[in-house]
Amino acid sequence: MEKMVRDVEAKGNSMDSGEKISIGKSVFLGFQQVLAMDLFIPPIILAGLLSFSVSDSALLIQMTFIACGIATLIQAGFAMRLPVMQGPSFVPLSALAAIGTTSGIGAMIGSLIPGAILIAILGYPLKVYSKVVRKIIPPIVAGTVIVVVGLSLMPSAINSIYSAEGSFGENILIATITAAILIFCMYVGEKAKSKWKYIKVVSVILALGIGSVVASFFGLVSFSALESAAWFKMPSLFTFGMPEFNLHAVLVMIVVYLIVTIETTGTWFTVSKVTGEDLTDKRLNGGAFGEGLGCFVGSFFGGTPVTGYSSNAGIIAITGVKSRKPIIAGGIILVLLGMMPKLTSLIACIPSVVINSVFAILCVVIMMNGFKVIKEETFTERNMLVIGVPIMLALFAVMMPSDILYGLPEIVTYFVSSGTAIGAIAALVLNLVLPQKQDDRTKEKDGSLHVNY
Repeated sequence: MEKMVRDVEAKGNSMDSGEKISIGKSVFLGFQQVLAMDLFIPPIILAGLLSFSVSDSALLIQMTFIACGIATLIQAGFAMRLPVMQGPSFVPLSALAAIGTTSGIGAMIGSLIPGAILIAILGYPLKVYSKVVRKIIPPIVAGTVIVVVGLSLMPSAINSIYSAEGSFGENILIATITAAILIFCMYVGEKAKSKWKYIKVVSVILALGIGSVVASFFGLVSFSALESAAWFKMPSLFTFGMPEFNLHAVLVMIVVYLIVTIETTGTWFTVSKVTGEDLTDKRLNGGAFGEGLGCFVGSFFGGTPVTGYSSNAGIIAITGVKSRKPIIAGGIILVLLGMMPKLTSLIACIPSVVINSVFAILCVVIMMNGFKVIKEETFTERNMLVIGVPIMLALFAVMMPSDILYGLPEIVTYFVSSGTAIGAIAALVLNLVLPQKQDDRTKEKDGSLHVNY
């Protein structure tokens, strides 16, 4: 472990803040960063949407850990060179599920590759990503997209609670207890000024654990898949099948990738603010290159596109350690954890009602953090339309009856299945086409995004 951290850290000229930090402390803080990520939630949700078996769900989680670890090493090691952890994005879940269920898993995997390459090229060699960010992704668009992400995913979580294995009453009881534990831990962690403040870091793990214990009393927990899982296993490429390139699926995922970059750009500005490192054009372009390259490598393992996790910026703020070394250690830890099927099988054994209870609360958190960004905007008629219409269109897409949805042309079905895609495109277009008056402008120091979610 120590040699691996040193090797990755040594690549390129150092751009760290000059902090001296031991390997042991880096590994400890790296574990803490990993605990804060809850990166197993998106693959579990995706596996549920695709009706995967427990063993396939465990495999998807395993591949996601490895993909995120490699992407983190790429981004923090030599691409952006900021302490940014990479994790699976919630944004593409609906679109990927629609592609996978309609055209097959091969088409879903194939749809991940071209968009990743495009994002990487926009960073290097074209070096245009920074110009795009400065021009068309102001806080009002970024905040609206974040709101739309949370709002679009929430119905899926709630419906999954209703339809989960078990009676309605049992599911509601389990969901209520799980959600209450998560809310309590988040609140205590936010308000506490002592060691209890760290309870927020493990709040999701505690909620999942206690929720699973409650579910076990109703016979909803089975560890049969855990018994046959190996303790250690090397990853394999294209585990779920070889990629197939469906033009409609590829086009939809290119749009989704662009939306994911809006999400991750907000995280970059948050990390930049926390660490005091300038987010220069070089770093923005390097970040796009690292994001695209990480997603490209991750597509070989299957799963969802990766994105920068802003929760890790909160850990940096709490610990005060701004070095990249803990992040690099965290990336290595993720890869190692991804080679432990026993662990991922244990995660896959968590009942869907428990997972979706936590997921529903996370959707609320995502949505409210979007409003936190938007609140800095002046609520003029123009800005209210830029914010409100995308939210309405996202709900329109989410609430469309399935018989109408699947009667549409294939490419339209993919788009409409993702309320996030519809809402994000609407926010971008409205912000560009609606004339902006002086009253619409916000008080920004440098025109940068100021996102903290």
